[in-house]
Amino acid sequence: MAKNIAEQIVEMLENANVKRIYAVTGDSLNHLNIAVKNSSIEWIHVRHEEVGAYAAAAEAELDGFAVCAGSCGPGHVHLINGVYEAHKSHVPMLVIASTIPSDEMGMDYFQETNTIKLFDDCSHYNQMITRPEQVQRTLQTAIQHAISKKGVAVIGLPGDVSELDAEEGSTSTQVFRTNPVIRPSDDELKTLANLINESKKVTLYCGIGAGEANAEVIELSKFLKAPVGYSFRGKMAIQPNNPNEVGLTGLLGFPSAYHAMHEADLVILLGTDFPYQKFMPIKNKIVQIDESPERLGRRAKLELGLAGDVKETIKALLPLLQEKKDIHFLHEQLAFYEKVKDIQLTYVKDFGKENSIQPEYVAYTLDRLAKKDAIFTVDTGMCCVWGARFITGTGERKMLGSFNHGSMANAMPMAIGASLAHPDREVIAMCGDGGISMLLGDMATIFQYKLPVKLIVFNNRTLGMVKLEMEVGGMPDNETDMINPDFAMVAQAMGYPGKNVHKPEEVEDAIKECLAYNGPYLLNIFTNPNALALPPKIDFDQVLGMTKSMAQLMLGGKMEEVLDTVKTNYKHIKGLL
Repeated sequence: MAKNIAEQIVEMLENANVKRIYAVTGDSLNHLNIAVKNSSIEWIHVRHEEVGAYAAAAEAELDGFAVCAGSCGPGHVHLINGVYEAHKSHVPMLVIASTIPSDEMGMDYFQETNTIKLFDDCSHYNQMITRPEQVQRTLQTAIQHAISKKGVAVIGLPGDVSELDAEEGSTSTQVFRTNPVIRPSDDELKTLANLINESKKVTLYCGIGAGEANAEVIELSKFLKAPVGYSFRGKMAIQPNNPNEVGLTGLLGFPSAYHAMHEADLVILLGTDFPYQKFMPIKNKIVQIDESPERLGRRAKLELGLAGDVKETIKALLPLLQEKKDIHFLHEQLAFYEKVKDIQLTYVKDFGKENSIQPEYVAYTLDRLAKKDAIFTVDTGMCCVWGARFITGTGERKMLGSFNHGSMANAMPMAIGASLAHPDREVIAMCGDGGISMLLGDMATIFQYKLPVKLIVFNNRTLGMVKLEMEVGGMPDNETDMINPDFAMVAQAMGYPGKNVHKPEEVEDAIKECLAYNGPYLLNIFTNPNALALPPKIDFDQVLGMTKSMAQLMLGGKMEEVLDTVKTNYKHIKGLL
């Protein structure tokens, strides 16, 4: 019996080593669904397509490629947020957008969406299959685009086309995973070496693009006596075994990395597309090295911009450099970093009170008790801050989040994808109460597939990052408070243990119990709603804005909240001004 197009697509996905498809089935997807049922691929039935896209994005970041699908109309729209996440994070993902019968297109048919227009802004490749002759070539090209360009590829698949008889094509069907050596030319490397050799104080700043170059970055930093800062996405790879690291900069970072970058004569950006210009130095020389030359110079004024893989570039550069002997600048920055870390630990020692547990203490305890190869997922907002500042890179751990797209509600869905892809590893989702509320239904998916995901809810009863944004902008926070359900009871209703933690002295034992449990588990920890994550450098306008907002709160009768905010954060404010 001849195979149909849906079966042909699934066969090609099997050959591309796809293990699962995340989707909500529907009429236009049904033939693909049945083809998957009869294959080695697992169909993961999520409750919401956005969760499926996030889960696939997590799997793709960990393992190099993943697939999600959505049926016509609303299924496409539900996918879109997670698809943007994958594309902006540069992870290879294929989206199968099944759609209405081909003869109804353009007729305002039930659930019709234009997949080309809808997905065009969040994909490298986006095409519709309308004939059997297209299938092999289109699918192979889509996968090749996703993997080689590191982003999303979309194929539109009308339901009626998926059931047509398949035809064999004459072009390649296999996927080519190439690994070229990319580095600057010899002349460019000499120019860079001369610039470095002339500079007395050098700071390295690394992003996810330097993730495979930990050893080379450390060797370069030792040779140049250079402190090493890193972005959030670069942390798990660059921090481990690195004696010269000085932490993060940016909205979530430490003043130590900010200081090291601004005090240097030369800053070398390695594999980072760090987006926040206000944290970039403007008076010293900056070099940027990135494998994608189109990114050069769009974040800072460069002295030199070079295209190359970070590992290969450093290996070729080192023989051209003169080893620096002066260790004063490096030691100065490392000493400052130690002071900054001491300030952070004040929140661990002063761990709050009943129903107002310091979230820093929770994250610090979680870091101490989690396994060395744990996979963490963090919700956008305050959980990102606690993850950035307190979860330590070991060389084996991974941390996933919506770092570029910045969407709420990503931690729990990403934990689903991570746990399915790596069932042998501890997967911990650091969820905000706002984040987990947004896609609450897929807590049921965790139970359905018996995933041992640990959900740690930092329940501060507010949209914490938005509250901070309003206050530093000189506005009293408004409509940021949240009246939440009992998340522990929700977990129990979903089929697995949930526990409320109200007192600081309960935190450590509760986390131990959660991590030791053989299956999914939710901890609902009542954290301090007035714990604010202040940036590494506070300017006068932000101080003025905070002062104005505190005054407005006092005039509005919220004196108790003002006093609690000041008492909670005075150590941090004192350390940063």
